[in-house]
Amino acid sequence: MAGSNFVDYVKIFARSGHGGAGSCHFRREKFVAFGGPDGGDGGKGGSIILQGDRQYWTLIHLKYQRHQFAEDGEGGHGARSTGKDAADIIIPVPLGTVARRLVENEDGTTELVPVGEVTEHGEQLVLLKGGRGGLGNWHFKSSTNQAPRYAQPGEEGDEGAFVLELKVLADVGLVGFPNAGKSTLLSVVSAAKPKIANYAFTTLEPNLGIVEVRDHKSFVMADIPGIIEGAHEGKGLGTRFLRHIERNSVLLFMVPADSDDIAKDYEILLGELTQYNPELLDKQRLLAITKCDMLDDELIEQMRPSLPEGIPSVFISSVANMNITRLKDMLWEALQQ
Repeated sequence: MAGSNFVDYVKIFARSGHGGAGSCHFRREKFVAFGGPDGGDGGKGGSIILQGDRQYWTLIHLKYQRHQFAEDGEGGHGARSTGKDAADIIIPVPLGTVARRLVENEDGTTELVPVGEVTEHGEQLVLLKGGRGGLGNWHFKSSTNQAPRYAQPGEEGDEGAFVLELKVLADVGLVGFPNAGKSTLLSVVSAAKPKIANYAFTTLEPNLGIVEVRDHKSFVMADIPGIIEGAHEGKGLGTRFLRHIERNSVLLFMVPADSDDIAKDYEILLGELTQYNPELLDKQRLLAITKCDMLDDELIEQMRPSLPEGIPSVFISSVANMNITRLKDMLWEALQQ
């Protein structure tokens, strides 16, 4: 994977800013008798915030910016003048980014605690809140204490390590063995230009495309890198890309027509997903038998009884544009359910 621009997992260390100290100040004007306390409040420390940005598709910009430190708030001044708030650090992330905090337990072990996820453009998720500014001494004036010589220190910021993980958001995810025709289909139904070649693992990172249906409707399709038997145990490309399937509403399984046993291949693919996350079984599923341009109607009818039961299926050829419109209609209908 060296040289790939697709980064979907990164660890960062972040620190929010301390709040500025309140001011302990008294009026000193020449013509003001009995000048009282007028120390201003301290400014707020900067927070560390993730913000969803649909222009981002990867976390690669954080691969080389693993330290995110916000500045401290400014201290208060006289004349009840509040110190300047420090700027928040806004980190743009792709939609589908999940944040977890690395926490050390009392026994010395560590665990990842969920913080939240960013799924919409402009949505913000606060990783670390900046410290509040301290109150100036004028807040503490009372009938029994006319000249308080105390002001609050600023609240301390926070720091910690976080793991950011991207799970691609798409309506339809393509699931299949290497060379099943996933990239070719995506290139035909959308403007995406994935790498296509006749060897295993051509696709080394998810590709997204916008698929237009009838009446100006559209949905997002994701080409997930090929799965092999044992992927959930780390074989092939392993579980690295299985996480992206979790965020797809509909799964389109793709098995080529020249497979020795289409039903068996489908069961293997389904088994890998189940071993990784049983909840994937709850998603809508369709089956496309690909590379059917060399099959005639009679041969297709002979193959139908051997197809897996309980899943809608369609015979397609991306190269010959065979049943592509029907497939898009089926996917759109599944999305509406």
